[in-house]
Amino acid sequence: MLTFSLTNVLGGDPLLALMGEEDGRLAPEAEALLREELGLNDPLPIQYLNWLFDAIRGDLGTSIQSGQPVTEALLDRIPVTFQLGMTAWIFAIAFAIPLGMFAAISRNTWKDQAATALALAGVATPSFWMGLMLILVFAVWFRLLPPSGFVNLWDDPIDGAKHLVLPGITLGVNLIGTVARQTRSAMLEVLGQDYIRTARAKGLLERVVLTKHALRNAMLPVVTVLGLQFANLLGGTVIIEQVFAIPGVGRLALGAVFAQDFPVVQGAVLLAALATLAGNLWADIMYTIFDPRIRVS
Repeated sequence: MLTFSLTNVLGGDPLLALMGEEDGRLAPEAEALLREELGLNDPLPIQYLNWLFDAIRGDLGTSIQSGQPVTEALLDRIPVTFQLGMTAWIFAIAFAIPLGMFAAISRNTWKDQAATALALAGVATPSFWMGLMLILVFAVWFRLLPPSGFVNLWDDPIDGAKHLVLPGITLGVNLIGTVARQTRSAMLEVLGQDYIRTARAKGLLERVVLTKHALRNAMLPVVTVLGLQFANLLGGTVIIEQVFAIPGVGRLALGAVFAQDFPVVQGAVLLAALATLAGNLWADIMYTIFDPRIRVS
């Protein structure tokens, strides 16, 4: 509702954006007929309710710019954005959790400070700048990876993976900093518990104490962050897909904003909301894996 209201309050005529400034205006009769067909003559509350009832049935409307059903356009782009988001997510998990553990184990040493500084740098680095630097180094200077474009992993796994490396790293760097700091904080709290001292007193290897006892119990807050950040990854693809010319949902939504294609903007926002719910659901499921007591409660 908020997005629908803002897109209309910001002004602009979707019909004019459809025709283009250089094409002139339609005849008054044709323009009135087209406005009636697009539902632009109805009051805003009625327009929103019409959209909402259609959305419940799976009909998100039709793109004003391309004439393509919004649901179809999103379904075409979702696999692209999902592959990019999962690449960034896996990359972040692989580096963030070990980095957070390393910082916690080396508490109050130069190693801890270096790891914390690295995590903060990841959070503070602008994604578009990181993407351009990676393109410059790995695509322009060393010519190791393609600078832009997208190839579906199911069509060509090798070439598809090459196209996902740079945007995946760019998107995952920010998440690494967030998850690493959360992992460090959770690990520090767990390492001070009595059962950790008991495990060490029993003579267990330090590796077993850290991974089986400490990390498993420290993962609950980390899982929460990962679930929420998955939805943020999909939102962050707007910039990354533009930098790397990836035809995903983010690029589709950005083009719809500039073209005042309100149905596409609404569909993209709805998809982001569903991604947030999916991330929370994933976190709830993972809770039961890391802490079986939650199943009872």
